[in-house]
Amino acid sequence: MRLVALAAAAAVAASPTAGGIRFLQAHQLESGGFAEAGSPAYPQLTAWAVLGLRAAGASPSGATAGYLVQHESEFTSAAGLALVVLAENALGQNSDRPLRRLRALQRPNGSVGPLVNGTAWSVLALRAVGAPVHRRTIRWLLARQTRAGGWGWTTGAADSNDTATVVEALRAARVTGRPIQRALRFLLRFRNRDGGFELTLGRGSDAQSTAWAVQAFLAAGKPPPRGALGYLERLHRPDGSFRYSTRYTTTPVWVTAQVLPALARKAFPLSS
Repeated sequence: MRLVALAAAAAVAASPTAGGIRFLQAHQLESGGFAEAGSPAYPQLTAWAVLGLRAAGASPSGATAGYLVQHESEFTSAAGLALVVLAENALGQNSDRPLRRLRALQRPNGSVGPLVNGTAWSVLALRAVGAPVHRRTIRWLLARQTRAGGWGWTTGAADSNDTATVVEALRAARVTGRPIQRALRFLLRFRNRDGGFELTLGRGSDAQSTAWAVQAFLAAGKPPPRGALGYLERLHRPDGSFRYSTRYTTTPVWVTAQVLPALARKAFPLSS
């Protein structure tokens, strides 16, 4: 029995999720911020690391909350402010200051800032703190769904990442039905034979696009697309990080932070 228990513990320790957690925690600096190897910490990466760790059931050190508060002024766009709200909320912190700044960006037509991306992230941030979302904001997002079923960064060509983000936002606002179904069908266009998803057609599979697609399906109450989690697990490296793709290893802290929620089968927003 002892050998079985030791084997089980070793398997858990060697799992991609456990390895990703250890890798992220090893890249937290004394300031509380997170950094890529040989680079200084910066707040956006720190917020992503927080979300990745919390989705996987782990936590950064106590200094991280203070680091984010100290650097709140560096988040200026709707997407950036929403990101810090989500991270602070995941840490159980009060996020009233960035939330007020985020609400100030809301326009009469319902968008938050000028971009689809920023509006979708704003919906996620509002729902994370239990705040209502104006119906005109949801109508604005729905009106920008392309004929093909997806969404883009702005109102231009749709891509997999922004489509997945909008799906998570709409589901957080309890939108169901045809818009979600069309979006999921659109996302499947970006799935490749290796099980991974690509950002735009012909670009090739990558970890982050695959993770976003997985989260979109989870948010819609659907199982992850076949092969997607396996693709992510194959990108796991001996140091615990995840490759960007089978061809490239880049920004491993950022990539790992965005892969962990998918492996943990968690969609945004996370509860604190």
